Amino acid sequence: MASRVFFWNLRASSKAPFDKRMRSLLKACKADQQITEGDLAAVKLHFGEQGTTGFLRPLWVKPVIDFILEAGGKPFLTDASTLYVGQRGEAVSHALCAARHGWDPLILNAPTVIADGLRGEFETAVHVGCKHLDEVYIAGAIAEADFFVSLNHFKGHELAGYGGALKNIGMGSASKKGKMQQHFSTGPIIREDMCEGCEACVRACKVGALSINEDTGKIALNAERCVGCGGCFVACRHGGLEVDWKVGVQDFLERMMEYAKGVLDTKRTPGLHVNFVMDVVPDCDCVGFTDAPICPDIGVLASFDPVAVDQASMDLVSNAPALYPSQLPFGITPGQNKFSAIHQHVSVDFGLGYAEQIGLGTREYELIKM
Repeated sequence: MASRVFFWNLRASSKAPFDKRMRSLLKACKADQQITEGDLAAVKLHFGEQGTTGFLRPLWVKPVIDFILEAGGKPFLTDASTLYVGQRGEAVSHALCAARHGWDPLILNAPTVIADGLRGEFETAVHVGCKHLDEVYIAGAIAEADFFVSLNHFKGHELAGYGGALKNIGMGSASKKGKMQQHFSTGPIIREDMCEGCEACVRACKVGALSINEDTGKIALNAERCVGCGGCFVACRHGGLEVDWKVGVQDFLERMMEYAKGVLDTKRTPGLHVNFVMDVVPDCDCVGFTDAPICPDIGVLASFDPVAVDQASMDLVSNAPALYPSQLPFGITPGQNKFSAIHQHVSVDFGLGYAEQIGLGTREYELIKM
């Protein structure tokens, strides 16, 4: 049976500006009926890495926060720390990055909570019993929240091919250990040429997988002891450790979908998923810059089905005219998948078939235009 996906094409007027149209979209979904008075509502989004300009605008998000407040919920803006070393690798820098990008709790009426704690270790183990993973590690504040909303900048992604609801939920809601589990099954790559022998990573490793080689004065890894927690990446200040991307793309996508299942399984009511198909750029908001968009702005889609909302968004982007100059090869016509044209390493279904298989939703949808 097809899932309902509500779509606003961005047309507005003086009587129906952005905030009112967004409220109408959420009301049409009956999102307020899923919220109980006093619910702590996790609003999962991406605050944008330093240097990025295409992330969701706080002004776009405020109508969603206001809607949750009107329904009796207590929303908080949230994301989890990254594996790579950047502005969002631990909670202090992450929160400051969010503030610099305009996510002000006094204006938005929702505080910023970094969901996996100070160093990415606050997590909840959730049983999923899937093909790749039996147990997944979800950022603690997201797992503990009563209600879940994913607000998603729909765009390309350098590894997953595209980023939408499922990427934001599955990868974005995982703790550091969870992100490691999705990306690879071995320990980090040691960069001896960058290592200063300071032992910060050794002290951070709680299982004793890292040590200093007495002959070289550089770090050494005991891969059998490594549990993939990611703490060493935060500890290292010199680039002596790198992520070892050992998992194939299809396996990565399937593990990411299993994580999305773990997130949504923690909730008593369905989560709401809102895709902003605007500033559709080739890569993630993590890369530290924002390239030119590959198609015109399309609109905002909302659904309780993350698979359906991502499939509908993908189809709308595919059917839109190509924009140049951009990363798109010349000659792309409406109907061709633009993300496949840029990220050719990803399977044609972008993992959506597996998401459907494990019960996250359906790729069949009814697009209801507002």
